[in-house]
Amino acid sequence: MILIAESGSTKSDWVLLDAKGREIDRWNTMGFNPYFHSADLVHEKLTSTDGLRVWAEKIEQTWFYGAGCSSDDLKATIKEGLDRVFVNATNHVGHDLEAAAYALYEGEPEIACILGTGSNSCHFDGCSVSEEVPSLAYILGDEGSASFIGKRIVADYLYKRLPDPLQSDFERTYKLSKDDIIRSVYNKPFANVYLAGFGPFAGKHSDHPYIKGLVKEGFSKFIEIHVMCFDDAPYVPVSFVGSVAKIYEDILTECLNDFGLRKGQVLAKPVNHLIQYHVNFLKVLELQKH
Repeated sequence: MILIAESGSTKSDWVLLDAKGREIDRWNTMGFNPYFHSADLVHEKLTSTDGLRVWAEKIEQTWFYGAGCSSDDLKATIKEGLDRVFVNATNHVGHDLEAAAYALYEGEPEIACILGTGSNSCHFDGCSVSEEVPSLAYILGDEGSASFIGKRIVADYLYKRLPDPLQSDFERTYKLSKDDIIRSVYNKPFANVYLAGFGPFAGKHSDHPYIKGLVKEGFSKFIEIHVMCFDDAPYVPVSFVGSVAKIYEDILTECLNDFGLRKGQVLAKPVNHLIQYHVNFLKVLELQKH
């Protein structure tokens, strides 16, 4: 049995396949990012997920693609947690950019982007995934992401710069003091997820010029930094995974047009396309046996 997981910082999608690539079951858990989460937490949360616990000893391979899994040391944190849960499996850990590249690939070189809790980009030629500039996470980077949008909304709320009726609606919806927000951002764990959690407020007011302007600013900055850095950006499709990309697809399309770029696919969740990638890989292996 093969378990495939695609994880952002907020949530993970897990799909269990049999040896022929047929789906057996799927689950959702919190997201695991080694910048913020330990192997102990991975072990704790997965063993408390009923379905995964039932199948754990029967699984032979896991393929985990996660936010923050960009170096051997960071991957090792997640792998240690997986090894303690799926004790009979060969556990593979890759970057969420790989999952995006595989899920979005349509047979020609592409620029694959993530716009979800965080943001990132890579180039994929069908064989290798390469990055040109790094993702700097929610404090220094994550342009265009949910954490970027949330951070700006929260700051403008505290500065009393949100336009009416957004200022009053934010206060009425969340009932947060300045100290509440500062404590959650600076003293509690998972500040990136906390800030991204204000995304639904932006979605609620998505037609307001302030939100449209904020999203467009973030997307334009993302494209300028994370897409135009690739030499062939004007000549290949630029595709996206992530809830923010999908929710604001019309603004994203406008921004891509502003830069003279070709829009590829936009997927809210890459996991179904990622499954197909692995199923095709299994079929290739099966053909090689014969």
